[in-house]
Amino acid sequence: MRKTLILSLLFCLALPQNSYAASKSITGDLGQTLTASATMVANNAVITVTGKRFDETVGLYLAICVVPKKGLAPTPCGGGVNKAGVGEGSFWISSNPPPYGVGLADPFKPGGRFSYKIRVSKKIGKFDCTKVKCAITVRADHLRSEDRSNDLYLPITFK
Repeated sequence: MRKTLILSLLFCLALPQNSYAASKSITGDLGQTLTASATMVANNAVITVTGKRFDETVGLYLAICVVPKKGLAPTPCGGGVNKAGVGEGSFWISSNPPPYGVGLADPFKPGGRFSYKIRVSKKIGKFDCTKVKCAITVRADHLRSEDRSNDLYLPITFK
């Protein structure tokens, strides 16, 4: 038994740890999961952020934001309002946006999934994420702005 344990530990140490160690994930109370390819990042790095098991009837915003006080919406956020539907800093995900949002919001993939490459900046307006807590965030969009049930925060640290 002792040999098996030692061999198992050696095998684990021999496996490449970089991709696993860099990946971070959080699961919300409703079973939704937010995952980032890295949470320790360099300024202006591009990371991949994925989500799964989100309620497809609720639109979401995905962005890097200053972590708010408990119970408040994440704000301010990097990337600004993405009216063009393109960019690397913030995303609007909705399978049923209002008429003005058609073409701006990206629909969920089946299973409440999404995947984006997002550029992270250590500065969000006047806030410096090396001095205040910032995170990769998702929250309900402006149609349910008071709904905190989809809020998830994956803290980020700048190298």
